[in-house]
Amino acid sequence: MKRSLSLVMLMLLMLSADAARAQSADGIKGVDDAWVAAARKGDVEAIVALYAPDAVYYPPDAFEVRGAAAIRKAYTDWFAAVTIPDARIESTYTTSGDLSLGYGTATLTMQPKAGGAPQTMTVRVTAVAKKVGGRWKYLADHASAPLPEPSSSK
Repeated sequence: MKRSLSLVMLMLLMLSADAARAQSADGIKGVDDAWVAAARKGDVEAIVALYAPDAVYYPPDAFEVRGAAAIRKAYTDWFAAVTIPDARIESTYTTSGDLSLGYGTATLTMQPKAGGAPQTMTVRVTAVAKKVGGRWKYLADHASAPLPEPSSSK
């Protein structure tokens, strides 16, 4: 009995170690996935919780938004105007130690609350996360709309 209990305890320890390794291997991808889920729900507080206290957010329509209070206001204003029925982030991720980087594109479908047709927008994204209290948080989150292709001068 004592031996089987020890075996069960050892298996539980191995499973929890695997889960901890998986969470730390996730890095910023886990933060991006949580952002997508929260955006689809319009959950401002869940999104703000993804940012480090000293984070900076560079949305496509503003120069910069710095700190939790300003980030909360930016998302509150955005979700007052639109719902997000669909969102996805397609990035390349790399993690080293307590820093993680993601870069790629984000595609969002925004439904204006005032009425009108939904709009789908693809932006370039670059984000850096760091571990804060053992959890990955955005340190810098940047989204920008690409400029149109230059016209040919032929």
